[in-house]
Amino acid sequence: MSVHALALSASHDFSKTPVHEITLLRGLGVKGDCHLGVTVQHRSRLHITPPPPNLRQVHLIAKETLDERGLVPGDIGENVTTAGIDLLALGRGTKLHFLPPSSPAGAPSPPLKTSEPGSENGNDRDETAEGDNHAVVVVQGLRNPCPQIDRFRAGLKDSFLVRDNERRIVRRLAGVMGTVERGGVVRVGMRIVVEEPEGGFEELGCV
Repeated sequence: MSVHALALSASHDFSKTPVHEITLLRGLGVKGDCHLGVTVQHRSRLHITPPPPNLRQVHLIAKETLDERGLVPGDIGENVTTAGIDLLALGRGTKLHFLPPSSPAGAPSPPLKTSEPGSENGNDRDETAEGDNHAVVVVQGLRNPCPQIDRFRAGLKDSFLVRDNERRIVRRLAGVMGTVERGGVVRVGMRIVVEEPEGGFEELGCV
């Protein structure tokens, strides 16, 4: 289970630009990305008052999902493309630990940092990984495929939806959204360790 690719975009373009590494900021998201913030940054929700908390700080999708549709990392706006993880089967509250490839499999997790999230734009904050102080993302829910996907490629949106015989949506396949519990640098090739939530399994819903 590993990081296959990474991407970010400072502007609200649909696709993101592939990069070799990203910096995650605790309680905010991906440094330099348009969705960085304590409150939701998606344009379709900016009108909501009071603004809801940002549960979409980091978008993750499986390489296998992209491959099945002839897509490449960054095409549909994800930040992290994973390999070897069934993201859609994870429960809400699952923690994803981003570790160097050489980290021992049984290495204990270091204590969490206790500093509070920074400003919404994150400009006054630069929490990066030092030594074993690795980044942790908490899975919050599913991405709900939006009409923009069809503007990228006609008919693509439906490929991310599973419907029953009455055309009701029963599954969404466009990856998961998470929040940053511990900041740090994430690089292509890093190993991902999955930590199940303490309170038992809770199925993912849309966020």
